[in-house]
Amino acid sequence: MSVVLDASMAVAWLFDDERTAGAHAVLRRVAAEGAFVPGLWRLEVVNFLCNAVRRGRCEEAYVDRSLVRLGRLAIRVDEDTDRQAWGATRQLSRDEGLTPYDAAYLELALRKRVPLASCDSALIAAAERRAVAVLSA
Repeated sequence: MSVVLDASMAVAWLFDDERTAGAHAVLRRVAAEGAFVPGLWRLEVVNFLCNAVRRGRCEEAYVDRSLVRLGRLAIRVDEDTDRQAWGATRQLSRDEGLTPYDAAYLELALRKRVPLASCDSALIAAAERRAVAVLSA
């Protein structure tokens, strides 16, 4: 597994107006090498997509197809995300001013010692402060 994949990056792959050369490069890397995600990743992706349907950006059928495509990638859900929530993740959240959800991605990247792939500017800035390599769109 080569990176920690934030939901914002995965969603960027799905919408033309968010797709960039950087996001496509991350997709190629994840397709070739796989990625780690915290336990909340699937919920965050679904939340993004549900909001996209509500806002008229896509239809439910597109969501279904997108989830199938994402499901084909070698994405490994980290089993220790929950165990880190009250300790390292909470501390990162507090120290870096991140939501606990975003701090979970940073905690995982730090623990696994791999780059973080994200489109979230606050998360990227926190990762850079912590000397975590960042792949962004």
